[in-house]
Formats: sequence, C-alpha cells, structure tokens
Amino acid sequence: MAVRQDTIWERFLSPVVRYFIDEEGLRRYAESVDWEKQSDRFRRADVTIPAYYSTQNFHGIQGGYLKSGAAVTYDAVTQYVLPPNEAWVRQALIDAVKVQPRRILDLGCGTGSTTLMLKQTFPEAEVIGLDLSPYMLVRASHKAESAALNIHWRHGNAEKTGFASDSFDLVTAALLFHETPSRVSQAILQESFRLLRVGGQVLILDGNQKALSQLEWLNNVFEEPYIREYAAGNMDAWMGAAGFETVRTQDVWWIHQVSSGIKPIPTAEEIAEVNMQHYTATPTNKTLDNNDLQGFPSPAFNTTA
Repeated sequence: MAVRQDTIWERFLSPVVRYFIDEEGLRRYAESVDWEKQSDRFRRADVTIPAYYSTQNFHGIQGGYLKSGAAVTYDAVTQYVLPPNEAWVRQALIDAVKVQPRRILDLGCGTGSTTLMLKQTFPEAEVIGLDLSPYMLVRASHKAESAALNIHWRHGNAEKTGFASDSFDLVTAALLFHETPSRVSQAILQESFRLLRVGGQVLILDGNQKALSQLEWLNNVFEEPYIREYAAGNMDAWMGAAGFETVRTQDVWWIHQVSSGIKPIPTAEEIAEVNMQHYTATPTNKTLDNNDLQGFPSPAFNTTA
C-alpha cells in the first residue's frame, strides 16, 4: 500500500518535524548497523506475523514497522507527537503501578522507551519487552546497552505470547492498542489476564478514547489504520470482559489515558470448576513415580523457549 500524500501529516506536519530531527545523525546510525544480521538475533521462526500488522502502513511508513527505517525514525518522531512531553506521558504509566513486581512484561514494546523506564523504576525485577518487529527490538537492545540495563527482548505476538500462565506480576502496553483492530485489542487483554498471577496488574497507556471520538480531524493527522476502531471502543469495558476487576481509566493531559485492572482472586465456585475439569482418576494399582514430576513447566523465564 502506498503512503497517502494528501494527509495533514504529509502536507504540513512532516516537514515541520523533519526540521527539528537530526536526519544526518539518524542516517549515520542507520548505516552503522547490519539490520538483517542483528534482527536475526531476535527473529523467531515460530512467530507468525498477522495480516493486520504486515499489510498496513503505520505513521505513514510503507511496510509499517517491518522495516529498519521505522526503528531508526520512531524515537525521533514520537518525541514530537506525544504532547506535552513524551517522558511525562510515559511516566504516567509508571506512576500508575500499584504492585511490587518481580516479573514484568511490556507488550508491543517497540524501541523500548517504556520498557527501559520500567527497569529503571524496578531494577530488581525481571523485565521483558515483546514486539512483532525484530527491527524495533534491535533498536531497543541498543538503547538498553547504552543505559546499562539488563532487559530481555523477545520477538512475539501480544495476542499469543507463548509464556506460561500466572507468571507475571505486571503486564503493560504503551501506545499499542490504537494500532490494533478492536478484536485484537480484546484478545491481548485476555492474554494479559492469563499471564498475570492473582493480584497482578495490567496497565494500558494510549490515546484518550473519549477525546479521539470527538476529534475526527485528529484521526486524519497520521496514517493509523485502526485508530477509529480504537476511538469507538471502551477500554474499561474491554478490561471487564477479559475478567479484570478494580478497572479504572484516568486522563493524562486530556489527549492520553492510562487504564488499570487487577486480576482477582478466583471464587470458590471457579476453583471447584477448574478442579473438576482437570481431575483424572488414578488407578489404585498404579505406583507414583517421582520422575513423573520432572518436566512440569516453570514460570521462570526461559530464553530457549
């Protein structure tokens, strides 16, 4: 799909942003990296790139995030399109953390800006950033190395991460949901619920749905194929449908929002139902072998998984 040339972004804002960007510095950085070789360090053969991601343009970039150019320019552009200040906006997610996480998963981490902030805030926690674009993970890894932060970067789909159930204390997503169809957004929340331990928290930072639904012209500024679906949705309702409780969305500088939900303690009826579903009678003449216990899945992060 070709980039539309008649958008407000292409005609007016792009030239302004480019005026402030160090394009020569970005060019030098881009040329200093063997993007294919480095992206192969993260690319996983078992990850299927969904059509909603591979066939659309994001931010007016042909091919979207599956191009090294997107990884090079993302940070330079984002600092100008998250008013009033990118760091303040992302900090709103950090400030909304109510748990003491030992293990954190940042979904759709992109170049890792929020992921790095999470690791800086919770240095003792294991922090994992997951993204569909291996090129974005290359850029994220460079940033983490420069900041001397030990973060695990994982190529994967936020809808189906492959991580064990009940293995995270905090799951986050910053600026991801406006770039996915609403059905995918809800699938990501269901996956987040599965991944969290009881009492764990999910945090979603994105555009303010109420504001976006009233500002049609703003939806025309950037080439965001799913932003109208996102604006028409309701994050609180999506979280509630996924099973989260204590759901709350707060405005951030009016045009952004942070939504929080907690995975509740299951009721006695729910526990009984699960036990019934998994119960299998053991023949009385069978002797238990301790070796049967080997191979039980561990919630610990497995880099070879």
